[in-house]
Amino acid sequence: MFSVCLCASFQPAPKESHLTAVKRILWYLKHTPSIGLWYPEGAKLELLGYSDSDFTGYRVDCKSASGGCYLLRQSLVSWLSKKQNCVALSSAEAEYIATGACCTQILYMKQSLLDFGISVVKIAKNHVQHSRTKHIGIRHHFLRGHEAKGDSILTRVRFEDQLADIFTKPLDESTFVRLRSELNVLDSSNIM
Repeated sequence: MFSVCLCASFQPAPKESHLTAVKRILWYLKHTPSIGLWYPEGAKLELLGYSDSDFTGYRVDCKSASGGCYLLRQSLVSWLSKKQNCVALSSAEAEYIATGACCTQILYMKQSLLDFGISVVKIAKNHVQHSRTKHIGIRHHFLRGHEAKGDSILTRVRFEDQLADIFTKPLDESTFVRLRSELNVLDSSNIM
């Protein structure tokens, strides 16, 4: 019954720890029925994306995790948390892969909004070539092209302000609650 919720790589042979994790998620959902997404009226129409990675976060195959969250009008509209397809050779490469996935999603969302007739603030910046990223494949360098065209703006976010951490790392309760609040996932019993 619970194996449906498990990561595909563990479905053939789930362990007790996987069942425990699924039960913890279900417990959280059961005990937080008033927690939900909040979409305030009149907020500035801005599309933001946050990306992060957990370098070699998967102990079995040393692959990194990518996480991202996407906000429109300061409220969460999409998120991602997944294992990267290849083993990153450095934390810089893992971050670059996550940022590329984030940029792809932002461009898709931006185009979708334009298709609906909504204009969105542009997102992309940063021309610095760091020596640790020289070995990264060209497929990840499409960020530069979109930055040059003005399709996206890349901005470094302080680790305290990294909303995507909620999708890539285990967090203490206070950090989890703070990030959840910043994503506009709020307790409806406290609103009004």
